[in-house]
Amino acid sequence: MLTKARLLTLFLLIALAGCSDDDPTNPASTTKTFTVTIENVSEAYDYFGSGVFNTPVGAAAPAAIGPGGAYEMRFGAGPGHRLSFATMLVQSNDLFYAPDGAGIDLYPGGAALSGDITNQIMLWDAGTEANEMPGTGPNQPPRQAGPNTGAVDGDNTVRPVNDGFMYPATANVVQVMLTSHGEGEFTLRVENVSDDQLLAPGVYVAHSGGNPIFTSGMPNVGEGLENLAEDGDPSMLAGAVANRTGLTVPMTPGVYVVHSSGQPLFASGMPNGGSGLEGLAEDGDPSGLAASVDGSGTFTTPTGAAGPGPLLPGHTYQFTVTAKPGDRLSLATMFVESNDLFFGFADNGLALFDGGGAAVNGDVSAQMMLWDAGTEANQWPGLGSSQPLRQGGANSGAADGNNTVRLVGDGFSYPAVSDVIRVSLMVQ
Repeated sequence: MLTKARLLTLFLLIALAGCSDDDPTNPASTTKTFTVTIENVSEAYDYFGSGVFNTPVGAAAPAAIGPGGAYEMRFGAGPGHRLSFATMLVQSNDLFYAPDGAGIDLYPGGAALSGDITNQIMLWDAGTEANEMPGTGPNQPPRQAGPNTGAVDGDNTVRPVNDGFMYPATANVVQVMLTSHGEGEFTLRVENVSDDQLLAPGVYVAHSGGNPIFTSGMPNVGEGLENLAEDGDPSMLAGAVANRTGLTVPMTPGVYVVHSSGQPLFASGMPNGGSGLEGLAEDGDPSGLAASVDGSGTFTTPTGAAGPGPLLPGHTYQFTVTAKPGDRLSLATMFVESNDLFFGFADNGLALFDGGGAAVNGDVSAQMMLWDAGTEANQWPGLGSSQPLRQGGANSGAADGNNTVRLVGDGFSYPAVSDVIRVSLMVQ
């Protein structure tokens, strides 16, 4: 016969047996399965680099340059790239100095161009406003009542100026110097060498094809050349080319691990420790890091692909993990157009459950960061000879003077993390 005490014990045993990790009525103790999707959301851009030059050397604010003044700008470009730019001759209606529409070959014969390139610069007519006598026309910037006030040009094509007026030789107004610093880095200097002319702020583009600013013999395409050539305002043209400028970034196979504590892949502010992070961050090889981290896994094959490979724009990696409240997810994948940069969450990972024990579901890209492994000196992103797409072999770059893992901050310009990688969780 069951006593009250034995009945109470039996009920307790039954209750305890029902409290498993998979009890759907007890969220705080439920194990969940997550599908993790890593997507490359970067774009394939038309131009490698672009920008405005508007502040004279030694000045604190944008302005035109008079005799003796100069603009300087630093930019990056690799073999196959060309340089286009434009700057207004202020004492005119719509004339500007620029190379041919296709731009200047920055690697003629394979070697980086350096020196005086003024002989490749011409004075062009934008074909947007009728020309008046240079230096006297009432619709030229120093005398006009406002922008875009002149009569329409009867010939709306962009062409070398030939209007019957007299203009000084190009070399007597502007000198253009190009300095190669090696590893794809250049400085462009545009100097006013005239006695009495003004040059306005301008726009430059580093590109591998097409005519980014204008095409000789064709009308301008309405993207801001008129504003630059008539009024010395580069903002609209700069914005138009900026929308087509950027770095296309592949990613590599990577490593992931679910953990409840610690910093399994790296520790911010500390050396990488020789655990294999160097191989992943420099060369996209996850094997060493995966072998050194207990319980880790790798993602190597893009969704739908036949075998392992890099993650190109528009493609994804996917993997599944199981976790319980208190667990966190760490992962790392290389930013290929770099020497040793990688995407990852904070060093202690991403919490897979919130404070109430509910599983995290959806886009977690805001938690991703771009890290510097501190193992190899950084070069211009997308150009460095020791970066994977250009290096002769693995682990070929110079050592980093700072050997700690940290958020990238090297003075180079990188795309926003959210413009390259999207990470999402789906709870099954």
